[in-house]
Amino acid sequence: MGSVLARAIEEGRHDVPQNPAPLVCKPKKLESWRVFKIMAEFVDGFDLLKDYGLTATFFGSVRTQPGDPYYEAAVDLGARLAKSGFAIVTGGSAGIMEAGNKGAYDAGGSSVGLNIRLSDDQSLNKYINNSFTFDHFFVRKVMLAFASQVYVYFPGGYGTLDEFTEILTLVQTKKIKEVPILLYGKDYWDPIVDLFKNHLYAKFHNIDEADLNLFHVVDSVEEAHEYITKNVTC
Repeated sequence: MGSVLARAIEEGRHDVPQNPAPLVCKPKKLESWRVFKIMAEFVDGFDLLKDYGLTATFFGSVRTQPGDPYYEAAVDLGARLAKSGFAIVTGGSAGIMEAGNKGAYDAGGSSVGLNIRLSDDQSLNKYINNSFTFDHFFVRKVMLAFASQVYVYFPGGYGTLDEFTEILTLVQTKKIKEVPILLYGKDYWDPIVDLFKNHLYAKFHNIDEADLNLFHVVDSVEEAHEYITKNVTC
């Protein structure tokens, strides 16, 4: 068998006798038709966002309640940015998403919600004047990242961190242009930034020093608004 295999490789043949191991599981049944639904979601999402000029995308926890300092800060920043000509784009649900939309909506600005359809209903908040609900998380993530001039991250859970590191990766690898990435709240973000500095960079050398400059930590609405208006262009 060894000599047969060696000759076959040398001759570039593919008709090598084989005794494959039996399959442990049945082959997956792929639903190829789903690609059309995915394509339709991309088309609808791009159509919704293409008419907006300056946009700021807000990320953060769905659990943050009205009255929480971070909720109120997101309302305030959303209002200020709306008055400065920005459309505010969020995931469309509660918490920080609702707060950003509320600020823009109450200020008379454009307030956009890109929601996701879940088994436990995640309804749109009431402070939205344009929206779309997606079935696929990855399509929604593309839309949340599409054509935004600034990304603002408030404290959140796994989803917020996932969205933050994805945008960082896209900017780092130059898949999207470098735009301001703001991390709001030093109490929450400083330990995470320290992890980047002390472990990813200093200890393990898995990122470059320049990668630590891809984001900016702020601790007040005034600082955030000033940084955005000074550094954002169409």
